[in-house]
Amino acid sequence: MTQSAEPTSLDLPMTQSLAGITATQLRAAAALKQKIEVLEKELASLLGAAAPSRAVAPVAAPKRQISAAGKARIAAAQKARWAKVKRPAAAPAVAKPKRRLSPEGRRRIIEATKARWAKLRAAKAA
Repeated sequence: MTQSAEPTSLDLPMTQSLAGITATQLRAAAALKQKIEVLEKELASLLGAAAPSRAVAPVAAPKRQISAAGKARIAAAQKARWAKVKRPAAAPAVAKPKRRLSPEGRRRIIEATKARWAKLRAAKAA
């Protein structure tokens, strides 16, 4: 790039604001823009298509619609869910009485435990 007293439009960073551009730079930018437009038109005529547009808006997908039958199925399923939630609770089954250990059963468990420990101590001592 050649050094000149005044920078050309090519020397400007892309982030510089328009407020800091001199009249010469503005004219050079306008000339470049005009050249670009001419070249785009020439390219379009060679390719046989319309000139490409610079601002291409994104194309939104078409909004999907649900059929009446689909809505009816969804509504019926939701009503069934709510009916299940709101259904009165069935009467609880009669709870079994809590099983209790009889004094005789407790005595037998204690005797068996004492015998097991006595056998373990005897095996350890021998």
